[in-house]
Amino acid sequence: MSKLPTIDEQKRTEIESALFRKLLGHLQKHPEVQNIDIMNIAYFCRNCFSKWYVSEAESHGIEMSYEQARELIYGMPYSDYKEKYQNEASAEQLDQFAESKEQATE
Repeated sequence: MSKLPTIDEQKRTEIESALFRKLLGHLQKHPEVQNIDIMNIAYFCRNCFSKWYVSEAESHGIEMSYEQARELIYGMPYSDYKEKYQNEASAEQLDQFAESKEQATE
């Protein structure tokens, strides 16, 4: 294994923050990628990010609702996203989702 560069905590936080923003931007740019498909493959989805965002905000003394976090993650109110982009899940997707939920990260 190669030796990793030394990165101070501030730079690491900046890099990880930029990475997270790029990931969110990518997910917002590709709303055709359904949450259920992400969950079935990776065991997390945009809604998981929203829950994690609320939790981290609260741990920093910031009150935020789940719906507010979803708007940040989706780049629009969730109701708008759902109406514009969310498709009805197939029986196969739902079956796989039932299995994936057990693997999901908290």
